Amino acid sequence: MSTDSASIALLKQFAFKREAFIYYIFILVLVIFAVFLHDTAFLTVSNFMNIIRQMAPITVMAVGLTFALSVGHIDLSIGSVVALSALVGALLLQYTGIPMAVAGALLIGGVIGLINGVLIERMQVSSLLITLGTMGIVTGIARQLTNLESVPIINQDFTFMFGAGDILGIPILLIWTVLIGGIGYIVMQKLAFGRHLLAVGGSPKAALAMGIKVTRIRMYSLVISSVAAALAGLLYAGRLHGARYTLGEADLLTVIAAVAIGGTSLFGGRACIVGAILGSWLMGMINNGLILSGFSTNEQMIARGVILIIAVAIGVKELKNG
Repeated sequence: MSTDSASIALLKQFAFKREAFIYYIFILVLVIFAVFLHDTAFLTVSNFMNIIRQMAPITVMAVGLTFALSVGHIDLSIGSVVALSALVGALLLQYTGIPMAVAGALLIGGVIGLINGVLIERMQVSSLLITLGTMGIVTGIARQLTNLESVPIINQDFTFMFGAGDILGIPILLIWTVLIGGIGYIVMQKLAFGRHLLAVGGSPKAALAMGIKVTRIRMYSLVISSVAAALAGLLYAGRLHGARYTLGEADLLTVIAAVAIGGTSLFGGRACIVGAILGSWLMGMINNGLILSGFSTNEQMIARGVILIIAVAIGVKELKNG
């Protein structure tokens, strides 16, 4: 077979894969909004940079959640982790330097993820129920921590590094997106740990027979998901120059929709980091387009719900066919 024929064959093979769906829908939505919003600023570079800035925390959470979903777990506590980690980081920043504040915030995420993992694996209870419970607990702690008061951040170095800065004209939030996405891709696609995650999600019994420590892998996936949410909290705090208990509370549906429509199975065994990133940008583009079209917040929520239902329906259909 010639090189050209082999390339065409590989292209056709990719074109019909589930992971390619996000590319088609992304281009379709882009074209639709470009046509209907041709007389607005939708197609400007500044508008797309604004979308990337706004969606950076969502993108980071989507990458983290991809790891949890790859083993068949769902983490509903990520939104509450965002708020608590941002508040802890902002409070520590008032008394310590940036390294301690960042470490403290990420530690909060790691501890919550570890607690989720231990409870789920030791009690053999659904991750849906456990993380729903921890979501309520963490939300209550975040509200109690500062008595519903916001915590301002005046440290300019922190806000530069975690949200408001630009390096050579490139938004720092885009750099964070590429960095976290790149790390996630390498871990999931190039390292043995990523293969173990997918093996556990595909068939826990087969993975156990292969010598993979199934329980430990599942726990690690939840820790990664929670730490990513903690980092998202820092990015929110940096971009908004402060932290409050409401950060992340409305993000869960958007994150799940982004990951699901990006090609990651909600039932484990298949993950797509690039798809999660594109999925988050797609959700941001839809929100942006709806706002420019004059749609209300309620109508945007309906659109996100419809997208999630479509993504889940596709996943269920593939699970039955598989």
